[in-house]
Amino acid sequence: MEIKLKVKKFLFSGIAAALTAGAFLSTSALAQKDWPTKSINLIVPFAAGGPTDSVARLIAVPMGQALGQTVVVENVPGAGGTIASTKVARAAPDGYTIYLHHMGMATANALYDKLPYDPMTNFEYIGQVADVPMVLLGKKDLPANNFKELEAYIRANGSKVTMANAGPGAVSQLCGLLFQSRMGVKLTNIPYKGTGPALTDLLGGQVDLLCDQTTQTIPYIKDGRVKAYGTTTLKRLPAIPNVPTLDEQGLKGFEVKVWHGMYTPKGVPKPILDKLNAALKKALNTPDVQKRLADANIDIVSADKMTPNGLKTHLDAEINKWGPIIRKANIPD
Repeated sequence: MEIKLKVKKFLFSGIAAALTAGAFLSTSALAQKDWPTKSINLIVPFAAGGPTDSVARLIAVPMGQALGQTVVVENVPGAGGTIASTKVARAAPDGYTIYLHHMGMATANALYDKLPYDPMTNFEYIGQVADVPMVLLGKKDLPANNFKELEAYIRANGSKVTMANAGPGAVSQLCGLLFQSRMGVKLTNIPYKGTGPALTDLLGGQVDLLCDQTTQTIPYIKDGRVKAYGTTTLKRLPAIPNVPTLDEQGLKGFEVKVWHGMYTPKGVPKPILDKLNAALKKALNTPDVQKRLADANIDIVSADKMTPNGLKTHLDAEINKWGPIIRKANIPD
């Protein structure tokens, strides 16, 4: 009799556990189906007003409209984006925290020791967003008038040639390091606290060269206040079609873009990721967003890159590309 009671008790416990698990799964599935039920935070790792923040604010509204909830941009600046990345990596994986970061996501591992997160394992991927091209610029009175002449000038003057950048780990610095690596030269690199003051000194003739984004340099190129020696894209830019690419001038495969990707913390359920990806695609296909990004010389990525796999593949390739360059240059963190 006692054995029968124990068997019945065991069976009842198993059935109860199964029912509880089933109820949990049903509730979880229902929650994912109804998601989102509140506003979503879009974390940006830089201060308001910068290029990445501008991209975030452009897509936040149409993404929110597609999801039926407000997408609120939250700026979390500091330490080259690592503070924000750490915050996102540690956030609840419920889909209410999403993250827009540029190529700094790929360079952080090489720039900082003991990084508290791993870009390849601590995040889920929503998709790539947009690319900002760059241009290799020279001061107005630099003797070289084209890339061939610049190459000869650099070979003749070596470290006497100065190259400005926006500070350790900045994209302008990475672009300059890649340029020097591909040319097989060592120039005198001068760090500034941002591309603004670096560009000011280039315009004033205090430095010779600078790699900078098209969003703020095209007006100066067009009015002849700086010399443009080549774009860092594989195709010429419509805004400055007379400026050749560095690739077509001999630096084959030279490509540096300030690319942006959207992420969530690791563990966000796939149905929610699918909704976020659909909202991102819808936002980027909105005519107003496309026009405003184009006006700022920002390129929306192709459809195959607006995917989780497209972003993950690109991030992995960028980590492998920049890691050796950064470590060889011994950039301080």
